[in-house]
Amino acid sequence: MKTIHSLALAALALSCGAARADDNVVKFGLTEYTTHSQTNGISGIGVPPGADAETGNATTVIFVYERLFTPNIGLELVLGIPPTIKAKATGSVAFLGDDVLSAKNLAPTLLLNYHFGTPGDTWRPYLGAGMNYTRFLDIKSTLASNVKMGDSYGYAVQAGINYALTKDVGLFASVAKLDVKSNLVAAGTTVLTTKIDFRPIVYSAGVTYQF
Repeated sequence: MKTIHSLALAALALSCGAARADDNVVKFGLTEYTTHSQTNGISGIGVPPGADAETGNATTVIFVYERLFTPNIGLELVLGIPPTIKAKATGSVAFLGDDVLSAKNLAPTLLLNYHFGTPGDTWRPYLGAGMNYTRFLDIKSTLASNVKMGDSYGYAVQAGINYALTKDVGLFASVAKLDVKSNLVAAGTTVLTTKIDFRPIVYSAGVTYQF
């Protein structure tokens, strides 16, 4: 929770200084959160060798606020409605089927962006790098009654492009890569453990408003 508070305070600090026209950008859009997960296998008493799981994708709505320090450099905070990520059993336990695990992920991300070109350009590509914090909520499993997943803190990088429809309104599209890992412990008739490396690629698109 301390990391979430730090991100929120950073965003607040962005908006507290004396603002000039066109210093602020807000974005609203959809995100496809695609996972390419790997684990170190599922361990536990009575678990057969080769037991594993694979996480799926999810779609959600995002809200972005960016404060521009210069016409080319800005600090961006990305928030979204926590999507539900589900996992299916694979390997020697594939017979257990889909949706053996589900969890919502709250993942505020802070990025420092560099925008190419100059204000007034119709097309403005940008690159960004920063940090992501992911907290897993509402965790459920068909295999255990008590499941815990550790929080994740890691890098985030993105590439995107803005398209100006008017001076203030435009469209955006971006792709981001995040570092998200979590240790899972599930306690039921036995105790299951694994480490999940989600390796997400996030595709986003929507509208922008600059003021």
